[in-house]
Amino acid sequence: MTKKVVISGYYGYGNFGDEAILYTLIQKLKDFDTDITVISGNPRFTSLNYYVKAVKNFSFSKVAGVIKQADVLISGGGSLLQDVTSLKSLLYYLWVIWLGIKYKKEVIIFAQGIGPVNNPIAAFLTRQLLKRCAYVSVRDEKSLQLLNDWNVDAKLVCDPIYSFPLSTSANTHSIGIQLRDFKTMNDKLLKSLAAQVVKDFSDLKIVVISFQDAVDLEICNKFAQYVRAINHNADIEVVSGLTGKSLVAKISTLDYLIAMRFHALLLAVKFGIKSAAVNYDVKVEKLADEFNLPKISMTGDDDLDKAFNCMRYESSSEIRLKANSKTFDWLGITDFFEK
Repeated sequence: MTKKVVISGYYGYGNFGDEAILYTLIQKLKDFDTDITVISGNPRFTSLNYYVKAVKNFSFSKVAGVIKQADVLISGGGSLLQDVTSLKSLLYYLWVIWLGIKYKKEVIIFAQGIGPVNNPIAAFLTRQLLKRCAYVSVRDEKSLQLLNDWNVDAKLVCDPIYSFPLSTSANTHSIGIQLRDFKTMNDKLLKSLAAQVVKDFSDLKIVVISFQDAVDLEICNKFAQYVRAINHNADIEVVSGLTGKSLVAKISTLDYLIAMRFHALLLAVKFGIKSAAVNYDVKVEKLADEFNLPKISMTGDDDLDKAFNCMRYESSSEIRLKANSKTFDWLGITDFFEK
């Protein structure tokens, strides 16, 4: 019997990490007799790329309608249930989960990073709704500890992208810089990073990578301008407009990567690329700590000599071995489709 599945997340916005998670999830669900609908910011893009149905995320009546007709609602992956980025987005994703519970659907929380949730009312709502979900999985220890503190039964899994198939490419003697706009982004950080990269890696090509052009590209271009102001002969390239396999292929050629985005760093550790994390968000901090990557704060006051030196002496083979020892545990998900 065909099961109708609705997937909710930050989809349709061209963010590599979220789209890769969606691709991985859909491919697994297609192993079963499923009818899939994705709640998306760009339904046409999602339908054409993944061969599924899609509805606009803020067409509230359509969202409610597809959830009412579904058998299973999957919320995730990513970091949907937190209010650091936006309280509004947290309340939206809670509303979607509430609809699933209201209509008595099997609600699955899929490999999410939970928290921080600083607003006490939002924290209460999150806790109560998660307690009523059929299955909750989280992608890191801190999220698991938070849910344990809330008395929410949850399973620890790795990020689904650890199971994303990769093929390696030859290194191109280059260092990648992956940046994004954020409320704590500032010129002091950009200038100090640019100066350190020019100082330490003058012998390498500098590849500045935009993962989501609407959010990243302006900051990437600004960083490139600061590099050129220090050394107008610098071999530097700003890469934009890449998606999916082409973006993964570009990352695979790097010798080093300094990155803000969680999934940029995750790809780097899977390839064994020596990396440093620009620590703008708790999810990035968690990943950096797990792999002992140096962390660069958003203040622009860090000892970058120390951070870059630590990055140079990382063991590529150890990082790659640890990352590739992780495989995503699908059992808690697939149990719902084998009934």
